[in-house]
Amino acid sequence: MAGWIPLAIIVALLVFVVSLYNRLVTLRNRIKNAFAQIDVQLTRRHDLIPNLVETVRGYIKHERETLEAVIKARNTAMTMLRTAAADPSRAEAVQQLAGAETALGGALGRLLAVAEAYPDLKANQNMMQLTEELTSTENRVAFSRQAYNDAVMVYNTARQVLPAVLLADTFGFREAALFNIENPQEREAVKVKF
Repeated sequence: MAGWIPLAIIVALLVFVVSLYNRLVTLRNRIKNAFAQIDVQLTRRHDLIPNLVETVRGYIKHERETLEAVIKARNTAMTMLRTAAADPSRAEAVQQLAGAETALGGALGRLLAVAEAYPDLKANQNMMQLTEELTSTENRVAFSRQAYNDAVMVYNTARQVLPAVLLADTFGFREAALFNIENPQEREAVKVKF
């Protein structure tokens, strides 16, 4: 009988460690799923931008720098999105994506501000449809980012509390980063008014 007690303790400890590991895996997968939703919405946003640029290009030919800034920011954001999508639990990649999206939002804001000065462009049916789709997509991005940040908070909390904190790093469960916009004026969605 005395030989069974140490064996029972070892089995109980093993079951505990396995269940802790499985919980952390589940939470990390929720982060990946939440990030996939951001990926879908940002990809939609990135796909709208070339159409928006082409529509605007015909009206504001002398604003070439603004158009080029939007295209460059879009390409950078797309690259950072692919990098972050490869491993959404990697904090550096998510922070770089947030920075790239901040820059893209600023470039889009400048483009839309320039477009305000062109009444014919504002009345263009294609432009109105694109800006409506962009506004809708911005709202979806914000919602997806909130869901992602919620999943990150649950995961980070689970890996930081006792006893998980003792084993999380050993099993390779790194702290995940929130998807935050660093620049306070960029926290607002791109204003689209036509």
